[in-house]
Amino acid sequence: MAIIDSQSVKTVQKGRQRGYDAGKKIKGRKRHIAVDTLGLLLVVVVHSAGIQDRVGAGAVLAALYRDTTRLVKVFADGGYTGQLIDWCRQRFQWALEVVKRTEVHTFKVLPKRWMFERTFSWLNLSRRLSKDYEINPRHSEAMVYIAMSHLMVKRLARI
Repeated sequence: MAIIDSQSVKTVQKGRQRGYDAGKKIKGRKRHIAVDTLGLLLVVVVHSAGIQDRVGAGAVLAALYRDTTRLVKVFADGGYTGQLIDWCRQRFQWALEVVKRTEVHTFKVLPKRWMFERTFSWLNLSRRLSKDYEINPRHSEAMVYIAMSHLMVKRLARI
């Protein structure tokens, strides 16, 4: 299983693939990530913040397909509804399950969704990822991989 979601971050410098996320009112880039059930990073794709989650998920799913062999199910939040579910089943033979909220204005930990939120908060512990300081989006992806590798090595050192 994998869980996908995105995070909008401000950019400091003008660079390639920079846009405006109207939902979060942020000018910058989006980090789309896929994590496993432990919250460990599988794939990251950085692109313009102006691209909707449904559209950006295609690049994440394609990278996930290239890098993993035994994936069966992908969880996502309500922003990934629509034709993406059928496209994912036809193209990759994966079940894309959208986990939606049931009650309005109440806090409830939703199954599977808290795992990527935890991963985003782990990544935010790295000062370099507080904003997007890179000009090239590929460099931003590399910084996310470096931060996650650093986190995993620190955890191994505790064992």
